[in-house]
Amino acid sequence: MDHQYILNLTQFYQDQLYNKILPFWLTRGIDSQYGGYFTCFTNTGEQRVSTDKYVWSQGRFVWLFSKLAEFQDSVYYLEQAKQGVAFLKKHCFLTDGRCAFLLSRDGTPLEPVPGQGFDYSVYADCFVVLGFAKYAAVSDDQLVLDLALQLYDSIIDRIKRGDFQTNPEPTPKGYKCHGIPMILLNVSQELSRSLTRLKHPRAAEIEQRCLGFTREVMQEFCKSDLLFELVNPEDPAEQSWLTGFINPGHSIENMWFIMHQAIKYENGRLIEQTVDIVAKMFQIGWDQEYGGLFHFVDGGGGRPHVPGGEIPSGSLKEKLQTGWDDKLWWVHSEALYTTLLGYHLTGDRRMKECYRKVHDYSFGTFPNSDASIGEWIQIRDRYGKPQEKVVALPVKDPFHIIRNFIQIIELLQNVSQG
Repeated sequence: MDHQYILNLTQFYQDQLYNKILPFWLTRGIDSQYGGYFTCFTNTGEQRVSTDKYVWSQGRFVWLFSKLAEFQDSVYYLEQAKQGVAFLKKHCFLTDGRCAFLLSRDGTPLEPVPGQGFDYSVYADCFVVLGFAKYAAVSDDQLVLDLALQLYDSIIDRIKRGDFQTNPEPTPKGYKCHGIPMILLNVSQELSRSLTRLKHPRAAEIEQRCLGFTREVMQEFCKSDLLFELVNPEDPAEQSWLTGFINPGHSIENMWFIMHQAIKYENGRLIEQTVDIVAKMFQIGWDQEYGGLFHFVDGGGGRPHVPGGEIPSGSLKEKLQTGWDDKLWWVHSEALYTTLLGYHLTGDRRMKECYRKVHDYSFGTFPNSDASIGEWIQIRDRYGKPQEKVVALPVKDPFHIIRNFIQIIELLQNVSQG
């Protein structure tokens, strides 16, 4: 990439971030009365449909505002992160130290499914750690860092004992899901950086966990440059519909987590492996007819194989059958950063080609044509038509887009400067 191209691309992403994405959330996403953030909007963003607060997204917003505060050296963004931390500290923790999954606007814990309790998904806890760790690093708040570390230890202990849930996508009994080591790698990386910055004695220990989760992903879930979502620990060679499907977005996102680890340890071979996996994800996950990355694909490409017969509504089978060809905003924002980073690290022309494809598709498909709303329309069908549906949570959450746009800007600025 020549110097002028880098400058133009940097300006492009700055415009997208500050003039297209952030204005929506700064005017509509902050609850100045009760604290926390609003995220329950329609797919287009035209209407707020609920004031309920999913802790999953609340923790993510704390991370986003903390990152923006760091990126811009902004007191305003840090204040928005601080009020989100205060809201979560006051309301999200249950008596056993776990996090509620869903809160009312004023912070009252709610059961996502009546009778199934408040502790509905360990992912919510993980995103609280992610947000708290980032806030602690930016604000030098040792007390918030200690709280993040305490919750992290609880998560690790629960996972070791098998005492956790992975809703909204329950892990089938007897299987391991890629999402657990994936999110624990990202959370551990953020926590390790914060512990190091604040000179905490456990920094080296958590860094070793980063290495362990990296190995777990690459050794247990990766086969022939494909990253599968489920494995059977008792029979790693099992070939079934459960062990045969791939989530290209998850796989591509996790590769930049691992690239960051590889950069830190100057592990060129690992970087090459991640690039090969990303290239393979594009090979089998890219819609050659209409463009874009599919939500799910079979390991051999195309629609995932799902057994016939009755398929319960809301089940994994139904998602693989009816939602496999959805085109999602978060998937493509992750692919933008990962391919650009992969190209910068290796000069691999496959990454350059993949970046250009996903860039053209993303900015030709997801931005909202209504400039008065802005933002991206998050869920589209295979042909690019907006869909009003729920994929994971009934929220409009800009975590992936903002995070990746900032990281792309940082990457381009670093390349330009050196």
